[in-house]
Amino acid sequence: MEREKCPNIEQNLEDCPCTYPGCPRKGKCCECVRHHTEKNELPACAFSEQAEQTYDRSFEKFIEDQSK
Repeated sequence: MEREKCPNIEQNLEDCPCTYPGCPRKGKCCECVRHHTEKNELPACAFSEQAEQTYDRSFEKFIEDQSK
């Protein structure tokens, strides 16, 4: 089954907080969420700006970030 292309990439790029250089999923939210959840992680959009820049996408980091 062929996957549909993300229809909102341009708008998603405007709002995407991911700062990981060269991320091939930037602006492709479905791919990003799938990638991170398969690794037991959360995507950049779940974190504060400061926590996102650590590139630690773990649930532990999310809890720490949300506890501040």
